[in-house]
Amino acid sequence: MIIRILLIALLSFLVVRALRMMVRGLISGAIGVGPQTGARSGPQAPVTKLVRDPVCGTHVAPRTSLALVSGGTTHYFCSQECRDKYRSTL
Repeated sequence: MIIRILLIALLSFLVVRALRMMVRGLISGAIGVGPQTGARSGPQAPVTKLVRDPVCGTHVAPRTSLALVSGGTTHYFCSQECRDKYRSTL
């Protein structure tokens, strides 16, 4: 009988603890609080919009890609090969 009571108490403790952790995680996620520090996360890197390579369809960051201006429009490429293929179709 005592073993049964101890097992029920242990199970209850584990269930309550799991529910508390789940609720705490939901709340911290909703308000942007980091799980370790309890503070809002620091400055994040600026979001860079990716552009699509017109030849192969790869998405690339304009700052790190190869560019080609054609007809007043800037096209961005993932590689020299894609830029050369596009250039040959002009």
